[in-house]
Amino acid sequence: MPLAISWGKSSCDGGVATLADNGIFDFFSSDTWAVIRNLSLFFVGVFWLAVAFWVYKDARRRIEDPWLVAMAALLGLVPPFIGALIYMLFRPPEYLEDVRERELEIKAMEERLSRRDLHCPVCRADVDPSFLVCPVCTTRLRQSCRNCKAPLEALWQVCPYCETPVEPVAVELGDTQALAPPRRERRA
Repeated sequence: MPLAISWGKSSCDGGVATLADNGIFDFFSSDTWAVIRNLSLFFVGVFWLAVAFWVYKDARRRIEDPWLVAMAALLGLVPPFIGALIYMLFRPPEYLEDVRERELEIKAMEERLSRRDLHCPVCRADVDPSFLVCPVCTTRLRQSCRNCKAPLEALWQVCPYCETPVEPVAVELGDTQALAPPRRERRA
């Protein structure tokens, strides 16, 4: 005789049996199911606390105000898992350490630009604005005044120290600079 199963009843040899008697629902009342359920709840709880701890640690690295750090940690803890997503949407985009580092770099660049360091154009050695020649490679840096021997800037027409007119210095051209430009050939 074939076995007919219906919800709640099964006919086998004229007897009535429920599906629970067949073992389908026995699993949920067994000790194995209780262990699986308890372990799953434990791991979900540990993961929830780990996410809240991550929110706290990340907020400490991104936010200076301790009250805002506490509020971010509370947000990561109270709505489970959703609070961390909300925090990630509204958290500051960079770490406090990166902000401080960038500010120090900007300050150092501004200081360097304000000092206006002078370097030799040939050997890149530090030179003083009063130097006429580079002390390292002896490259001529400035022209000196004929009268007072003070260093002059390249565009000055008159010495500001003694009012002597500055004579332009002829630039010596090397062999490569003195070459005439190549001539074009005519095509016939």
